[in-house]
Amino acid sequence: MLYSHVAGIDVHKQQVTVSVRTPDPRRAARREKTKTFRTFYADLLAMASWLVEHGVTRVAMESTGPYWWPVYSALREAGGPGLAIDVVNAAHVKAVPGRKTDVKDSQWLARLLEVGLLRGSFLPPDDIRQIRDLTRYQTKLTEERSREKQRLLKVLEAAGIKLDVVASDTFGVSGRSMLDALVAGERDSVVLAGLARGVLRNKTEDLRLALAGRFTAHHGQMIGFHLTRLDHLDQMITQVREKIGHTGHPGTTRRPGTAPSGLVALFAEQIRLLASIPGIGDRVATVIISEIGVDMSRFPSAKHLAAWAGLAPGNNESAGRRRRAGHRKGNTHVQSILIEAALASSRTRTRIGARFHRLHRRFGGRANKTAGKKAAFAVAHTLIKVIWTVLSTGRPYTDLGHDYYTRGVDPHTHARRLIAQLEAVSGKKIILVDHDGDRPDSGSPGNGESGEAA
Repeated sequence: MLYSHVAGIDVHKQQVTVSVRTPDPRRAARREKTKTFRTFYADLLAMASWLVEHGVTRVAMESTGPYWWPVYSALREAGGPGLAIDVVNAAHVKAVPGRKTDVKDSQWLARLLEVGLLRGSFLPPDDIRQIRDLTRYQTKLTEERSREKQRLLKVLEAAGIKLDVVASDTFGVSGRSMLDALVAGERDSVVLAGLARGVLRNKTEDLRLALAGRFTAHHGQMIGFHLTRLDHLDQMITQVREKIGHTGHPGTTRRPGTAPSGLVALFAEQIRLLASIPGIGDRVATVIISEIGVDMSRFPSAKHLAAWAGLAPGNNESAGRRRRAGHRKGNTHVQSILIEAALASSRTRTRIGARFHRLHRRFGGRANKTAGKKAAFAVAHTLIKVIWTVLSTGRPYTDLGHDYYTRGVDPHTHARRLIAQLEAVSGKKIILVDHDGDRPDSGSPGNGESGEAA
């Protein structure tokens, strides 16, 4: 037994069930009390005071959706720093089969806690959580804007307008001018095509054909609704970005060289360190910090962080045999943003980019449709370990070069291996010829062009 005065809380939307386990002074046993409270904040404060009166020093509860937030706040307010609170993953706490009630759940949590079988989840500090709320909301707004654009394009398709076929960006300067003109009542395709700007002017004839549809007043009204909604979403996204702020370091994509502002100003140095990693920019670094924080002492190693984020490969071994196992569940926000960063790093001439292409070929290349996804996930696993190292040491990332995986390969050995593979595939004898053409060499590397002889 590790903790003598513990409590387990079974959290629901309308009520919480609390079980307290403390030593019994009259006999060598454990005394257990259970009580139910409503989830109004005043009742939660009364619950926390009740726990303090019983001398509880450690509390455990499941992370049940958003319902545990006010419970945590009430416990922190009434218990102070002397009350340790463990918010545990519900998947790690399985009730005894056949004994499933709210009371039994709270008692089971308390019993697991007192013997040290529960591990608290990672809870970032308040300033990190504020950035997390804003970055997640920004993601939701961006997704909603994409859905609204799809709805608008559906209306255009119903009206016979093929603007998205000709223009690469339907919602650019030229496309927006044409959409506004359609809403205002303009139906002449020649006039609409004349609103094109820049390189889109080269497609005037195609634009006239694309804009000559059966656009009615009803379609114009629907397009107007969608455009108003898009403008409102753009305004909301701008406000959220300004609240998040920017770091002001030269590597940022927004207002470089300006003074740091917003909530991320406190983490300008950490964002600068993360931006040194290929594929990670200012926005991605902000999301990463909002999800994992900047204090890596919470994670004993890079492998622990990768497992927490759900980017580590799964394990399924029994009787000495390893079975197929998918990756474990984790932080989906970290997963999605790092997979996005992995795809961005694949377009760089760095060690991370070389690893992506190396894994892409290993997983089947273009012949396998899932090879790109698998390679991106594996590179995301590499990125999360690099992130842990960068934040732990406080030193920027130093790239090892795009030839990291090939610089140690003997060119003569590699050439002989490739020749053997090509001969096995073609069924022909491969001869390498030097540039001067005087010294043909069969089955060994040369310095010039390669030819083949029957």
